[in-house]
Amino acid sequence: MTNEQVKFLLVDDRPENLIALEALLRRDGLEILKACSGQHALELLLVHEVALAFLDVQMPEMDGFELAELMRGAERTKHVPIIFVTAGARDPQRIFKGYETGAVDFLCKPIEPHVLKGKADVFFDLYKQRKELTNALRLNEMFVGILGHDLRNPLAAMLNGAQLLNHHLKEEQHLRVVRRMTSAGRRMTDMIEQLLDLTRVRLAGGLGFVRARRRLDVGELVQRTVEELRVSYPDQEILVEARGDCSTSGDADRLLQVFSNLVGNALNHGVAGSPVDVAVDGKDQEILVRVHNQGVIAAELLPTIFDPFRGKQTNSSPSRGLGLGLFISQQIAISHGGGVAVESNENSGTVFTVRVPRRSARQQHAHADGVQRRVLIVDDGEHIRDSLREAFEEDGYAAVTAGNGKEALELLTNGSERPDVVVLDLVLPIVDGARLYQAMQHDPHLKRIPVIVSSSSPTRASSGAIVVPKPLELDRLLDTVADVLRADQPLSGVR
Repeated sequence: MTNEQVKFLLVDDRPENLIALEALLRRDGLEILKACSGQHALELLLVHEVALAFLDVQMPEMDGFELAELMRGAERTKHVPIIFVTAGARDPQRIFKGYETGAVDFLCKPIEPHVLKGKADVFFDLYKQRKELTNALRLNEMFVGILGHDLRNPLAAMLNGAQLLNHHLKEEQHLRVVRRMTSAGRRMTDMIEQLLDLTRVRLAGGLGFVRARRRLDVGELVQRTVEELRVSYPDQEILVEARGDCSTSGDADRLLQVFSNLVGNALNHGVAGSPVDVAVDGKDQEILVRVHNQGVIAAELLPTIFDPFRGKQTNSSPSRGLGLGLFISQQIAISHGGGVAVESNENSGTVFTVRVPRRSARQQHAHADGVQRRVLIVDDGEHIRDSLREAFEEDGYAAVTAGNGKEALELLTNGSERPDVVVLDLVLPIVDGARLYQAMQHDPHLKRIPVIVSSSSPTRASSGAIVVPKPLELDRLLDTVADVLRADQPLSGVR
């Protein structure tokens, strides 16, 4: 069970009301955050994760309804329960407006203490239960990832031994046993890789799916996929058509994984004797890959077809894996800024469509007046550093990295060119992220550099930093950096 304090936010422009509410709500394990205005509340929400917000309706400059609309419009705060508090008469229209902006309750002053406490206790307990469940799921996913990682080495040793035996054994009976061992070992390897990919999605928001971004031709990747599959399916017809410019940037190995999975599924679950059609279409802003066969997916399966562990697509053939293939394919496409969709009916069969964008709209913010913007990435995870660097470089930024706070501080103070923005992990060796941020704030030149903090505990971030919570979503981070660097409008309060 976590010892982390549960936080409630109280917003009222009258200090005496804040004091009264705090006195009524105070209890062990609860931290009360107080804001005297809507703007002050947004600043607190930028760095604190709250379980419940009590908003006064009648406030100058920004009233409670306006604050609630801003909270509902931000990814970070859109699910925070809101209880409105008002000293006005019980106006049905006002109450309706409160619920319309996303409130869970509407209290009129004077407030009965036991009513207020009872409502607050419900959300206090719900928040703690949700946190405990989230932590348990996270530990389970970490265990799966570690287990999968540690199984690869002994399994590789077994496969290498089987290959050696295959060279030395002569009797067909013995060779059949070795071939079965090798086939089973490779199947286990595929399952372990799927489990590791699942862990990357759950714990790192997809970071790691795109290991290297290079110029590539999607049409060539599809053709390569089809040629490899034709060896395994010599009796099945695969038709390929490519048109337009199919070049983009991405991870060729990962995209090959997507195309191999989709075309392989089409071959396994199609109608005997009917071809599988693969069409690649290079459009202005994106490249589309359509994989079509005459098989039909049951209508009840379509809403969950991309869910992990969803089982077999149809009953026509057994599944080799864990039911993660389509889920992982979708996540790879998403990590490239695209996606995967499916349509299926008895008249036209099944079509899976992969979208791979040619160029992100964010890239226009990577340059200002012809000067390339610079990003400093500070993270102790080498794999994450490399993934983020490649993602920023793909979007047109100049990216440099540091593995600890001391190294980052040296780059900031001694480097020939200071970055335009810093992406900072809080948990760092030698000098942690919080101390690095404080050091920047004490330097008149460095304090002007925007800092985006990535953390699984957003409440640890210093006031003034922009928080993007973990698990880190790559598109969300890139969008946040683009917003920070956008010249014509400032960053809005909560991300």
